[in-house]
Amino acid sequence: MMDINAQLKIIKRGAVDIVSEEELRLKLKEGRPLIVKAGFDPTAADLHLGHTVLLRKLKQFQGLGHRVKFLIGDFTARIGDPTGRSQLRKQLSKEEVQKNATTYLDQVSRILDKNNLDVVYNSEWLEKLGVTNMLGLVFSKGSVSQMLARDEFRKRLDLGQEISLLEFIYPLLQGYDSVELKADIEIGGNDQLFNLLIGRAMQKDFGQTPQVVITMPLLEGTDGVQKMSKSYDNYIGISEPAGDMFGKLMSISDELMFKYYELLTDEDMAAVRLMHPKDAKVRLAKLITGQYHGDVAAAAVADEFGRVFGRKEVPQDAPVHKLAQGGERVIEVIIACGLADTRNEARRLLEQGGVSFNGERISTEEALLSCEGILKVGKRRFLKLQL
Repeated sequence: MMDINAQLKIIKRGAVDIVSEEELRLKLKEGRPLIVKAGFDPTAADLHLGHTVLLRKLKQFQGLGHRVKFLIGDFTARIGDPTGRSQLRKQLSKEEVQKNATTYLDQVSRILDKNNLDVVYNSEWLEKLGVTNMLGLVFSKGSVSQMLARDEFRKRLDLGQEISLLEFIYPLLQGYDSVELKADIEIGGNDQLFNLLIGRAMQKDFGQTPQVVITMPLLEGTDGVQKMSKSYDNYIGISEPAGDMFGKLMSISDELMFKYYELLTDEDMAAVRLMHPKDAKVRLAKLITGQYHGDVAAAAVADEFGRVFGRKEVPQDAPVHKLAQGGERVIEVIIACGLADTRNEARRLLEQGGVSFNGERISTEEALLSCEGILKVGKRRFLKLQL
């Protein structure tokens, strides 16, 4: 295996918390493949770049010769993780969880080495415990005072909001997963620190050497403010088309770009900071798009992006719409051709100056399109109009 200090340099890149680094060093000195656990509750079907922060760290552990336990929380997903929530998460059915888990595995295989990966489901042991063992082995290990030390629980109590007993149970079940897997290391988002530390405490109670906890930062989405999430519509999905992925990456701020470099690539940060910001962003977009679509596709969409946004040309694959005789209202064309999801969105784009025809801005939905040309909606949607 690689020298311990060299391993630590890779492991520590981008990390927020390591509890504790000294324990991690001792485990690495043992010279054996460590069991590295990360849990994912399949509460949605698609993964985005925010999820890949943890996946890339797991990939680094694989590269260092350690064994990754990719835990699918098919049991805990039916309860709902309270982390960062002001109210109880909607519970999913077993069928919904299984459907989402299937898509997870397909997407995860794009990042992790399947030959050095154990995919495990926590229903395998949690469903078998039964009520008696669940009470005696798991729930007896936690206390109300311990749970109320959690920030979001305390805030909700102060606001007079309800806390479900299920939400107290969730961290204990996640902690028991670490006991079952005899995890040496658990990785999670920095909002998961409380849950991961519960795992350490439970391992001690069961006479195991406690796991080292490593947390990674939450990745802000394209808005640069909120964490990446479908619900905030600021996400970049790892399965979305190469052109959309590249364009979204080019839209992020220069400040956020450096965080993406650190968490989503293996590039030398000192060298990145010496680059011109525009060149650095193009390189970032090509690197990440290439990870999920291949270098050839990344190069092609980069060239197309430069043509359209650098040289103000029209995309070669822009769709064509044949105008009705006498012309059509702009808002009807936008809706009919799928350039906006709703009429309200189309109106908002018109009001905010996001619609133009042959380079001239259109601000009213009654504007009539009656000649050939190029309709542009937003930053990346084009339509060729023909008679």
